[in-house]
Amino acid sequence: MAAGRIGSYSSPSSSFNAGSGNNHSAAAASEEEDGHNLWSSILSEVSTRSRSKLPSGKNVLLMGEDGAGKTSLIGKLQGIEEYKKGRGMEYLYINVHDEDRDDQTRCNVWILDGDLYHKGLLKFAMDAKSIRDTLIILVVDMSRPWLALDSLQKWASVIREHIDKLKIPPEEMREMEEKMVRNYQAYVEPGEECPVSPQRRNTSLQEEQDESVILPLGEDTLTHNLGIPVVVVCTKCDAISILEKEHDYRDEHFDFIQSHIRKFCLQYGAALIYTSIKENKNIDIVYKYIVQQLYGFHFNMPAVVVEKDAVYIPAGWDNEKKIGILHENFQTLKLEDTFEDIITKPPVRKFVHEKEIVSEDDQVFLMKQQTQLSKQPPNTAGRPDASPRVSGGSPRTPSRSGGSNVASVSPVPAGTKKIDPNMKAGTTSEGVLANFFNSLLSKKTGSPGPGGTGNSTGNPGGQKPVLTDVQAELERISRKPDLVSPTSPTSPAESEAS
Repeated sequence: MAAGRIGSYSSPSSSFNAGSGNNHSAAAASEEEDGHNLWSSILSEVSTRSRSKLPSGKNVLLMGEDGAGKTSLIGKLQGIEEYKKGRGMEYLYINVHDEDRDDQTRCNVWILDGDLYHKGLLKFAMDAKSIRDTLIILVVDMSRPWLALDSLQKWASVIREHIDKLKIPPEEMREMEEKMVRNYQAYVEPGEECPVSPQRRNTSLQEEQDESVILPLGEDTLTHNLGIPVVVVCTKCDAISILEKEHDYRDEHFDFIQSHIRKFCLQYGAALIYTSIKENKNIDIVYKYIVQQLYGFHFNMPAVVVEKDAVYIPAGWDNEKKIGILHENFQTLKLEDTFEDIITKPPVRKFVHEKEIVSEDDQVFLMKQQTQLSKQPPNTAGRPDASPRVSGGSPRTPSRSGGSNVASVSPVPAGTKKIDPNMKAGTTSEGVLANFFNSLLSKKTGSPGPGGTGNSTGNPGGQKPVLTDVQAELERISRKPDLVSPTSPTSPAESEAS
């Protein structure tokens, strides 16, 4: 019984042990399967991340006139304040960051010089392999709008000629052109359902758009299909206000320019962006549009056509009817007017530098005259009232007196009376004055000689009339109390005559 009980006990115990062994093997198998699934999920995630990683080797090619601001535009996208312009073909790059996957890469930027001489360098920027990963930016200088249309047509023909030289297989080129048509027709006006932050494009949504029915294009839409995306960027749009002030540009002129540029964009399926580096307008739109076209980021900004200096028209939005709205604002212009006849280069204003004579102020002029007169001693001969006074009340004649005039006119003859050396200093000038009058009167009455001979007047004395005239003149002078002191003798001639 006991054995039976033991046996009966051991039997369930043995059966229990067998059951626990089966459960352990099942758990081990499940753990092994879970580990295998874990590794599979890790490998699939890594492979998915590698496929979704931002691709490298994307290129942006800028073309435009010299001085249009191509290098300045890319420098602004890079966040560089000071940049150096190169020559021939410039190479720069733009950092592209994917916030959703925390991934980043570099987008190559090639800038062709504005001289057509360097167009042969395009082979280094775009070849048959890299053409699929290239975006073309045609830069237009809005400070010189009369060159806009010619510049677009010139550089578009250059890029078409280069693509033809690449000798891309016809089936591959046809595939690229069809992709451009699908992307143009698949454009949808962004709505509220679009996310605000830029995200990677959904592949399933893209496949659905690729399989959707392609609507017919307009008559003038994508007539020049390059097979790669094109963007027309108008720089220096802050010059629009200067054109209005200095060259009488009106709103209809800018509408006329915009309509012709938009017609060009229709032909190439290009987007249009007006920018200004000085005012920092639409620079971020240029970057977001580049990463949308090359890396598949979402960009949900609608078209902007109201502001004449901040226009943004994505590829696929525009058509002939929308361009016709601009023609309704024309007042003096007509739809059939040619671009070259309306938007002409203004004449260069030549500034003639003529010497301008500015008249002096009256007070300044009089002060200069006073300074010049003070440097020259005044001639006071014959003006006794202008003589300065001395403390004794008797006048003092300035240094430039009649003596200098006697020397400059005629010397005193030998027969005339000399000045008394005993005469006071205050009366010396009067004596000189007497000699001056004596010389003048002696010329009129005749030259004195020995014994008075040779006198033409018949006066045997010769000297007597002269002295009489001098005495009368001196008496007249002596009557003026301001000139001669009554106590001092006037001259030797006067004392002798008396």
